[in-house]
Amino acid sequence: MLIVDALSKTYADGTQALSDIGLSAAPGEIVALIGGSGCGKTTLLRLIAGLDRASAGAVEVAGETILEPHPRVGVVFQEPRLLPWLTVADNVGFGLGGLGRSENRARVAEALERVGLAEHGRRWPRELSGGQQQRVAIARAFVPRPRVLLLDEPFSALDAFTRRGLHEQLLDLWAASKPTILIVTHDVGEAVTLADRVVVMRPKPGRLEETVAIDLPRPRDPVSARYEEAVRRVMAALDRSLHPPTTRRDPAPEMRAGWW
Repeated sequence: MLIVDALSKTYADGTQALSDIGLSAAPGEIVALIGGSGCGKTTLLRLIAGLDRASAGAVEVAGETILEPHPRVGVVFQEPRLLPWLTVADNVGFGLGGLGRSENRARVAEALERVGLAEHGRRWPRELSGGQQQRVAIARAFVPRPRVLLLDEPFSALDAFTRRGLHEQLLDLWAASKPTILIVTHDVGEAVTLADRVVVMRPKPGRLEETVAIDLPRPRDPVSARYEEAVRRVMAALDRSLHPPTTRRDPAPEMRAGWW
């Protein structure tokens, strides 16, 4: 479904953000990207979304090369980015072109029901809490039924209780249409809760370091031994990406005599 082939990005000032990224995700798979600050996670998502151009390599979704924003690729940003002059329901349905009015309304109503906002369709974005606004943004992303959905730390500004509820609602929406999901996060627990695979990146330049498979049934129990073991494996991989082993070098010949 999603293929990232030898993707690299170098900015005009010479900064190499990404180097030779190769990644694929199967239909319906959820993949989490995690890594230290500056490893290029958001840059990678922008390239996949067609919001920026790569310096080398290509992105394909269902066999089609992505060079610009595409209806098959949905995006959820860190901020909800709702249109304040539209109601909640109109925000969710924004961009649904080519559908009849009844189909449009049915999709919007179903999405709002799944994110727990069925009674809020006529309200304005300013009347909602931050967590509710992000639910609207997530519902809006699912309504067009994209083949690939990209999420750039969509829960980072929310408290732990709200974030956990949104995890459940995200998975409920995902189960209905099974898009491929690629989510960027700094939260190891979030990655283990949501993903089938966690891909760890290394910075300077950004590149893929290690992949950790999360073979746990859903819904996942965060206090189970298997969940905690998965968290430990991801933490260990993340630590290796941030602190790569150094190769021990022998002392120069003129220094060896002083080592004994």
